[in-house]
Amino acid sequence: MIINILIGLIGLGIVVSIHEFGHFTAAKLTGIEVEAFSLGWGKSIYRHKFKTTEFRLSIFPVGGYCKMKGEEMFQKALTDGSVNIPQEEGSLFAAHPLKRIITYLAGPGFNFIFSILSLAVIWFVGFTTYTYDNKIILASDYQTTAAEQVLPADEAGIMTGDRIISINGKPVESFYDCQNYISQNPEEPLLITIDRDGLIIETTVTPELDRTTGMGYIGISAWIEPVIGWVQPDSSAAVAGLIEGDRIVSINDIDIAHQVQLSAIIRENPARLNLVYERNGTLYDTVLIPHINEEGIPAMGVSFAGIEIVSPDLNIFQAIAHGAEETFTTLALSIKSIGLLFRGVDVKEAVAGPVKLTYYMGEVASSGFKTGIGEGFSNFFRFMSLISVALGFMNLLPIPVIDGGMIVFNIAELITGRTPKTKSLYRYQMIGSFVILLLLLLAVFSDLNFLFG
Repeated sequence: MIINILIGLIGLGIVVSIHEFGHFTAAKLTGIEVEAFSLGWGKSIYRHKFKTTEFRLSIFPVGGYCKMKGEEMFQKALTDGSVNIPQEEGSLFAAHPLKRIITYLAGPGFNFIFSILSLAVIWFVGFTTYTYDNKIILASDYQTTAAEQVLPADEAGIMTGDRIISINGKPVESFYDCQNYISQNPEEPLLITIDRDGLIIETTVTPELDRTTGMGYIGISAWIEPVIGWVQPDSSAAVAGLIEGDRIVSINDIDIAHQVQLSAIIRENPARLNLVYERNGTLYDTVLIPHINEEGIPAMGVSFAGIEIVSPDLNIFQAIAHGAEETFTTLALSIKSIGLLFRGVDVKEAVAGPVKLTYYMGEVASSGFKTGIGEGFSNFFRFMSLISVALGFMNLLPIPVIDGGMIVFNIAELITGRTPKTKSLYRYQMIGSFVILLLLLLAVFSDLNFLFG
């Protein structure tokens, strides 16, 4: 877990530093002096002054900051009781409102650009993903995968063994595609086209909202063929002599159709099991004694083979187009997520604090590195792009103190032509500080729940 958090901290640090570098670049271009630019927070361990800017490397490598000239003048005006904020040449408050707006916009803007370029590199270099077929299983067919309830898939007449071939007219080539469309559209009717043994059927299903994640679900699982893709060393499967490529044919004389059925039988019979498997066209039998995994569930210690999908060969312009499309899709989902917060989502589960965020970033990268260096870096940069878009979007919200709030304040000044009074800006920022404090408390509560819940 510590390694995962460290990897996540590096990723989060890069994303925040990119944001601050956006402010730094815009400030320089608009003539606002930058007194200090730091990678990391806290005490400086290295300093170097170039022209009017001191570049710092600070002890805590999470993010950084960009200190513009005149930022402290607001606090000084409050202390002195000045009506207006002093405006020194080259300072933030002396700059034209339009220049300040550009400077505040640049932070989120650089986050979006970073996301596009990161994803473009991934698409240009190429990547391999592993998923499963578009054939599905109803969760309600197995009480181990769902509570006894009528789920949207049941209501829509979907059956185990159906293949979902399109959703709202968009082709579905794998279970990953299917999951993506459904999870992104909670409580929105979807037109699903299924192939049932050659018979094409259309039905409408409305995904329910999972209040712990904010995502949609209809109650289906992937139909995973019982072909072993990997065997955990020293597991019960390894002891039984099973290897990659073996197909589980039956357990205790029960024919096995898919992985969900296999897992259900093992959970219900965590004792000695007579197992028949096929290897290179020949049937063999063995004895399997399930072990208890880390989650306290009887298991055999294998993963099952999926579909390998290799990304298409793209030129740099096509790669950038794909990167932009993914970035704006993520941005659209971020906008939609704000509405979900008011529809009964369990905020403490759905909102991630910095600890939870860094852990998941590290976890995604680590799981990729187990497959290969390329897969690890692909996962790492893909997750960073996701966080970068989220950070950019959150900073554009019209909350005083953060970029979006200051943009609104400067637009008002630009329209009215009136310089803000010290007390007006103070009241505005106090509102923002209260909102930010609530969000921080929510993030801390989410992290505590993640660590100790």
